[in-house]
Amino acid sequence: MELARAHVLVCGGTGCTSSGSEKIINALESALKEKNLENEIKVVKTGCFGLCALGPIMIVYPEGVFYSMVTPEDIPEIVEEYFLKGRVVKRLVYKETLTEGDSVKSLNEVDFYKNQMRIALRNCGVINPEDIDEYIAYDGYKALGKVLTEMKPQEVIDEIKKSGLRGRGGAGFSTGMKWQFTADAPGDKKFVACNADEGDPGAFMDRSVLEGDPHSLIEAMAIAAYAVGADRGFVYIRAEYPIAVKRLNIAIEQAREYGLLGNNIFGTDFCFDMELRLGAGAFVCGEETALMTSIEGHRGEPRPRPPFPAIKGLWQKPTLLNNVETYANITAIINKGADWFNTIGTEKSKGTKVFAVGGKINNTGLVEVPMGTTLREVVYDIGGGIPNGKKFKAAQTGGPSGGCIPAHLIDTPIDYDNLTAIGSMMGSGGLIVMDEDTCMVDIAKFFLEFTVDESCGKCTPCRVGTKRLLEILTKITEGKGTLEDIDKLEELCYAIKDSAFCGLGQTAPNPILSTLKYFRDEYIAHVVDKKCPAGVCKALVSYKIDPEKCKGCSLCARNCPVGAISGKIKEPYVIDTDKCIKCGVCASACKFNAISK
Repeated sequence: MELARAHVLVCGGTGCTSSGSEKIINALESALKEKNLENEIKVVKTGCFGLCALGPIMIVYPEGVFYSMVTPEDIPEIVEEYFLKGRVVKRLVYKETLTEGDSVKSLNEVDFYKNQMRIALRNCGVINPEDIDEYIAYDGYKALGKVLTEMKPQEVIDEIKKSGLRGRGGAGFSTGMKWQFTADAPGDKKFVACNADEGDPGAFMDRSVLEGDPHSLIEAMAIAAYAVGADRGFVYIRAEYPIAVKRLNIAIEQAREYGLLGNNIFGTDFCFDMELRLGAGAFVCGEETALMTSIEGHRGEPRPRPPFPAIKGLWQKPTLLNNVETYANITAIINKGADWFNTIGTEKSKGTKVFAVGGKINNTGLVEVPMGTTLREVVYDIGGGIPNGKKFKAAQTGGPSGGCIPAHLIDTPIDYDNLTAIGSMMGSGGLIVMDEDTCMVDIAKFFLEFTVDESCGKCTPCRVGTKRLLEILTKITEGKGTLEDIDKLEELCYAIKDSAFCGLGQTAPNPILSTLKYFRDEYIAHVVDKKCPAGVCKALVSYKIDPEKCKGCSLCARNCPVGAISGKIKEPYVIDTDKCIKCGVCASACKFNAISK
């Protein structure tokens, strides 16, 4: 077989696909064929490269040229200049990858990547996720072969316990202990399951692993099944992840074809197969018992615990449930050893954590760092800081179940215990960055709106209590709140935490409690001064024109959608506050910074 002189890796994750990467691949293949280069240049559709802010991304190897924000219209120039003439198209190259002499840096020398350590994401952006041979070339199914031919089930569990791996989907329970409980549970039928529901706003870590490296999940679930004595597995994935669903189905069929799923795997007595179950996107189905109820075909509602799923899970049989990122660490631990994994992270939080970093930050995308990395390192060293020179104000971790980390705690090492101690939590790994223009009361209200919409309604504290919280928050953001409302808000938060039926209801008040703890002055400003310090809450905002700065250009009046601005050319304009709808268009249009809130 003739070897290609270059491989072009094009991101095929959801982010880049939504930006047109499929069109780029088609244009690239057509252009290469037109120049008779189709046998010399191999185009590979991969998973996410992580740096989502620059998508669509294509990287050309062996040189490692990193082209960003590529469009189909750029392809003819890239083919002509780079593949035929050997000249880098500099205008499309990610500037951080070029030296002063315009030579190409390794990605390991770029700020975004050099501070990361990719274990769960090791194959994302590296292999074609729809080709099992590429996965095998990167040690795929080596760990499964090892455990089936060299290790007893208890030895596998002991290795996972020794590694210190904790569940990556929530509070961080010991993965090895969960496996042990399932293995020890009596019963002739057991199951393994994967939580790929991932419902937190802004979180897309698990989705990206499934899109970029689906075989790593299949292999890890097979290892888990061998360890606990199961022969059947289920992946519960939301139907809103069509690319992940497609690639998982392809990977499962390929694994069956290669004899890596089914009967007598690797010539042993071990038999295991798995299937997907699509969820409709209910947030509550991220809770383990609600997820299992949904897999069984019933309405997704939580069950009482105990008994825990390790004792009575799917169809009342012992069931092991981990999330995608937890499973994504398993094969690396088996291949490299628990002692290796143990050297990464902190004393009580081993390994790495993947974060979906978004919000007010320059480098949005997927970041995987060792546990104990500080928030400052994530935001500034990897994330590139805050856009437009704004100040960092807070970061929300753990989604609707988490809390806000204020600026004065930016040097907090990120691990399970430290986040819990400051009133937040690791959660699945969403990390939303906020700048000085963010209203923390509005942020709390945003997460409560999500929780109210997603409540399954089974218990009164969550069904009714969260609605009362939202009503009080809405009252405060509309300038109608009182100081007593703040006290009621806090009291109700603790009542819900103590009485809600499942973990999702119990953690729903966390965004309010953390913002009250660190940003109570903003709540008081909304109530006492009837002002939103960040200028976000419309009911408390009033736009005005500074006559000293206004040049009378009329640009604000011409852009106002409701005709609330009047005046004469070259004279200061004025805003009719009764007509103003507080949309902010005038302030955005003004070139002289004459309009303020």
